[in-house]
Amino acid sequence: MAKRGTKLIGWHGLQNYRVPVVVTCLAVILVLLILLFCNNGKTPDSSLGLPIKKWNSFESVQFHPTVEFRNGTDVIWQIPSLPKAVLFVAHGCNGGAVNFWDRSSSCPNCIGLPEERLLVIHALARKFAVITISSAGRCWTLGEERIIVKNIIQWWALTHNLESLPLVALGASSGGYFVSALATNLRFSSITIMIAEGVFDQMNITVNYPPTLFVHMPKDSYRQQKISEFIEVLKNKGIDAEEVECMEFPLSPSFLADRIPGMNQNVSSKLFELFQVKSFVDGNGYMKKDGRATRWKEALRECKNLVLDKSMVQHVQEELNLAFAYHEMTSLQSEQIFKWFESHLN
Repeated sequence: MAKRGTKLIGWHGLQNYRVPVVVTCLAVILVLLILLFCNNGKTPDSSLGLPIKKWNSFESVQFHPTVEFRNGTDVIWQIPSLPKAVLFVAHGCNGGAVNFWDRSSSCPNCIGLPEERLLVIHALARKFAVITISSAGRCWTLGEERIIVKNIIQWWALTHNLESLPLVALGASSGGYFVSALATNLRFSSITIMIAEGVFDQMNITVNYPPTLFVHMPKDSYRQQKISEFIEVLKNKGIDAEEVECMEFPLSPSFLADRIPGMNQNVSSKLFELFQVKSFVDGNGYMKKDGRATRWKEALRECKNLVLDKSMVQHVQEELNLAFAYHEMTSLQSEQIFKWFESHLN
């Protein structure tokens, strides 16, 4: 269909442009083929422009975490061969160290939420030793808990001869606030604060504060505004600070099966059909509301021909939240996150 304001060219006029048009088409096809092969065959999401990695994208990386209980909390970690850096990851409210690792004989209580586990897999694949620690309560606190976590990380690094490696941190939501404050107690090469603005208005920021990457979802306009303000504050102190925006994207029949270990393709397709029938998604597959505000679990209970394993409910919930892109842990920006870490290793 011709766009408004476009003039139609007669056939005789087109004859003069036939060769340039053919050449242009061939050039476009060539560019698309180059992009396809450079992307290793992964299909980029049309909204994000990012490849949506499947849950098993890193077959060379296997989980074999060690679980310990220290200073009254869970500590779960894994060290790859020849690690080049150490990554501390802080969960959000209602989370825990178990969220980042698949259930296994070495971690029978682990949950392996889709985004958390993929972040850890990305880290291990890039030779980051990973340590996750559970908060003492529902959310992180910024007082004594900082000292407890600092001591755990230092003890663990010393025990495993990692104290000479660069240390980086990533925290999401409550964990983001915690990491922003912990950076005044521990020397990080750089940090990533996810879906949080940090507590920079409550701290005395010095020139020694680590380079800071904010990974956030612009739908949360309050946090977007505060992040813009704090980036300016950090840069005025001479501290490297950048942001990565995470946008909404459409669901598809295969999306949940692609992201959640053990999710059957047939169940994934039926869930997508249910979301369409109940108008939870629009005509293009975009979530109309945040996953938390969508009554999909009630609709699932009413559906007689669809059964979802109870152990996957939390996993599906996370992916629906992520697709709406208001406030959720995300691994989709892992490439940018780890390039940030790697560009600031010292």
